This record gives sequence, structure tokens and C-alpha cells, in this order.
Amino acid sequence: MGLQAIEGPYPHRCFTAANGDQLRVVPERGGLVTGWVSGGQERLYFDAERFTDPAKSVRGGIPVLFPICGNLPGNRLDLPQGSYALAQHGFARDLPWQLQPLSDGSGIRLVLESNPQTLAAFPFAFRLSLDYWLEPLALEILATVEHNPGSEGAMPFSLGLHPYFAVSSLKAASLHGLPETCLDHHQMASSSMVEQLAKLPEGVDLLANPTGDAVRLADAGSGQTITLELTAPLDLAVVWTEPPRPMVCLEPWTAPRGSLATGDRCLELEPGQTLQLRCRYVCSGAG
Repeated sequence: MGLQAIEGPYPHRCFTAANGDQLRVVPERGGLVTGWVSGGQERLYFDAERFTDPAKSVRGGIPVLFPICGNLPGNRLDLPQGSYALAQHGFARDLPWQLQPLSDGSGIRLVLESNPQTLAAFPFAFRLSLDYWLEPLALEILATVEHNPGSEGAMPFSLGLHPYFAVSSLKAASLHGLPETCLDHHQMASSSMVEQLAKLPEGVDLLANPTGDAVRLADAGSGQTITLELTAPLDLAVVWTEPPRPMVCLEPWTAPRGSLATGDRCLELEPGQTLQLRCRYVCSGAG
């Protein structure tokens, strides 16, 4: 039980719960959770070989999207304080985080605080913590966003998670609980959900506002399912595939792309305010 430092196949920390479930995490690389073992099965896809090259973007695990989801026009954040360069999905997935076990022994806490590097791209003092609770056949995630007292002006932001789930094949994957229409990020236009889901093996990138509070990813090849339980305002769902990788990203977002420019579902915190955002992934099927 507890946290253990492991060197191979890449340096990481491994948290093991009392029931044997595990989380692997690399706090120095964006607080990235690289593995989740639940019920004896690895649930996440992770390209460990690609990860060893810091110059390449990560493919796998659970990257964190903050303070924006997606990108902004020209990768610029325009505020009363000025114009700032802010890359796609923000900076949280690239910076080192602090790591500690949760006091009840059920998981881990990752913390990112504002610093000179973040302030150059996003002029707000903040503290972002992510609690990952291991439950029997489930992973609950609680994000706490704090706008530090003494700051000036409201802090706009959006937040998302980008988990990669392993599947036996893209042809075997299906999704349930999504609405009839979605936003196709490739064309930035409304599209039929049925048509988009038929293209999973070809590669899709879509945003949907589910009518219910859950979206289920089923794998006919393994008989396993992963259900994303959504809680407002972290209740938009993004689906992304990148063939031939045998993975499907099922992502909770608070807002669509460009939210900090358009104001669409943009969240704001006044200095001293705190907001908690929650989601949960539940496993079922063959184990």
C-alpha cells in the first residue's frame, strides 16, 4: 500500500490501494496519471516509448486541460490585463505538480500552483488540486480550483480531463448515452452523432452535451465497459480517436473550445473563491 518510486519502464510513482488497485503517476510531467489498474485490469492506454521523448506530445494516461480546453484564436488570451500567449489545452499538462497520498489512504492528490511561468501566460494566482480516489471498479476525480485571495479581478477558466482508454480495437468500440447531434471538431460544424460514431476507426474528434448524466464506452472484443458519470459543470463529453492506436478518449470538459474568448460556459472565480468539479469512471464486464 501507499506510494512507491519505480524506475522502469519509465520513472514514476505507483500508488497501491488495500484491494490491489493501482495508480501510476509522473508528477514532474504534468501530473500525468499513466496507469489505472482496476479489478486486475489495466484500463488506460499509454505509449511508454513515446513518453520517453519529452519533445513529443503525450499519447496516453490522463492529461489535465487547464486553464483552457482546446485552443484560442491565434493561441492568444485577450484580457483587460493584456494579451497573453496560451497554447492549446493550456499549461497544466506540461508543468511539474506536487504529489501526496490522500489522508484516508484511498488515493492521491496532485497540486499545481501559479508561478512565474504560469503568470506569464495567465495572469492569475491560483491553486489547482486533483484528488483521485480508487474505489472498487471505479475512479472518482475531484478537481478543486482556487483563485487566491489578494488577486485582482475575476479569473476565467475552463477545465477538462483527457483520459485514454485501452480497447481491443477501434472497430470493437462503441459509445452510448450521447445525443443525436454533436460538434465535429475537424470541421467545427454540427454533425450527426450516428455518422461520427461510425467513423471511430477512421478517427473522430467531437464534442457533445449528453442529455443524461453518463456516457458508456463498450468494448465488444473484451466485454468490458467504462462509464463516465458526469456532474455539472464538468458535464460536456469529448470523444477522440487516433487510429491505429487501440484507444478511445472519453473526456469530461466544462466548456467548448474557445470558451475564454466567446464566454460560452466560461467559468469565473473572484479572488478568494473556490470551485469543485467532479466526475467518476466506473468499470464493468469481464475482468
